[in-house]
Amino acid sequence: MILCCGEALIDMLPRQTAGHEAAFAPYAGGAVFNTAIALGRLGAASGFFCPLSDDLFGAQLRAALDASGVDHSLSPAVDRPCTLAFVTLTDGQARYAFYDRGTALREMTIAELPELTDRVEALFFGGISLVGDPCGASYEALCARAGDRVVMLDPNIRPGFIRDESAYRARLDRMFARADIVKLSDEDLHWLMGDGAVEALARALCARGPKVVVITEGAKGARAVMRGAVAQAPAQRVEVVDTVGAGDTFNAGFLAALRQGGALTKAGLASVDAAQLTAALTLGAKAAAVTVSRAGANPPWAHEI
Repeated sequence: MILCCGEALIDMLPRQTAGHEAAFAPYAGGAVFNTAIALGRLGAASGFFCPLSDDLFGAQLRAALDASGVDHSLSPAVDRPCTLAFVTLTDGQARYAFYDRGTALREMTIAELPELTDRVEALFFGGISLVGDPCGASYEALCARAGDRVVMLDPNIRPGFIRDESAYRARLDRMFARADIVKLSDEDLHWLMGDGAVEALARALCARGPKVVVITEGAKGARAVMRGAVAQAPAQRVEVVDTVGAGDTFNAGFLAALRQGGALTKAGLASVDAAQLTAALTLGAKAAAVTVSRAGANPPWAHEI
């Protein structure tokens, strides 16, 4: 299975009561959690690792994983509250306010890391779980234990959440060196690498270690850059309701396609060609298009693609 390692939290989404009062409704979420859910719905063997609270929100998270066929047996139940993310939307674009001090996610330690058995084929890391400590250091340690498994990393950078930028950049550099696939939005890429042409910056990132760097560019589509090839896929034209979970769903489609094509191994990635990468980008884009066409992080099932 593909083990998704990172945050599970409750997205408090803006709603309006029958009396026209502003309110927030709790939905299971988190960038890495969403990718695990999307993988399960697309029919890929999906696993999830993050300590899950034993409170009512933790129960909600487990129920959501079960409903999408995601294995969460490696996620321990802990006596810490769940992280909350209050979401506001401006022209369909999501902004987040995180409340995570003392939570099941934030206070995760290396002692809570799972053993990686032969069931785990590949590892996916990312999101806010890489920003703070001790959870960030713990996920970095798990990444270092990947062995010969493929590692994909999507930092899904939230600049407003970063308190120690130099430490965060240093962690990402170490994980880039270990990763086989790195996915970034064009905004993430420029935050990390500065100004410049997207393809040139992606190649510079490849030089730090990854075999494949994937860049999503909103309505422009997505491209995958390797040292010897570039692949591209257009965005799917849909009416956008909101963008919550779009990038997370794209990641799942990309990984699911590589796995289906036999390329989600070290040897497979070493010989992957532009056609295989284009197919993976295309599935990612199609899956993400379904997600943005409806409210909240609600990834598609395989029959909806």
